[in-house]
Amino acid sequence: MSTRLTPLFILLGVLLVLGTVAYIVYSIVQDVTRNTRSKMEKKNVMFTRDGMTVGVKELEEEEYMDRSQSVLVNMWNHTSFPAYKSRLWNMTKPTNWGEENRKGK
Repeated sequence: MSTRLTPLFILLGVLLVLGTVAYIVYSIVQDVTRNTRSKMEKKNVMFTRDGMTVGVKELEEEEYMDRSQSVLVNMWNHTSFPAYKSRLWNMTKPTNWGEENRKGK
């Protein structure tokens, strides 16, 4: 009778080992999925059933204006106009406002 039950015990042992391996693989996959999802959500990328959704970080209007103004100011400060001559004043001569007022008196 024990010879008839031996293949059954072997089958149950193999199924137990395969089930354990499958559970370990499943738990690893779930852990990786959870970690990846949380890291992507920090970067405003969400996974849904319809697909992937990319969010846009909200920027307040004041912060947007500050950033754009600083970009424009930096561009203005770093530009040069070598051939530009103003019609209103001569930019090649230094202006000495105090000396001109003294000469006129």
